[in-house]
Amino acid sequence: MHVEMFGASVVVGMLTGWLAGIALKGGGYGLHWDIVFGLAGSAVGSLIVQTLGAPEAGWGGTAIAAFVGATLMIVLQRKIWPAPGAHA
Repeated sequence: MHVEMFGASVVVGMLTGWLAGIALKGGGYGLHWDIVFGLAGSAVGSLIVQTLGAPEAGWGGTAIAAFVGATLMIVLQRKIWPAPGAHA
């Protein structure tokens, strides 16, 4: 993975976590953890796409993979590991 694509996935993951924290209030551990989960999910999603042989996907493919990975990570966190007192 190129440094630029890694940077793009970091930015997309942080933005996705931030937007999820705003849109999905009341189900997580707060904005900070939403950003962390978004960042982790985007890194995993981007790594999977690059490993499966799509390095020519470029910025657009990396951004889409990062967004999907970050979104899945945040949704799974809220479903599997909800915050104490959160509505399930």
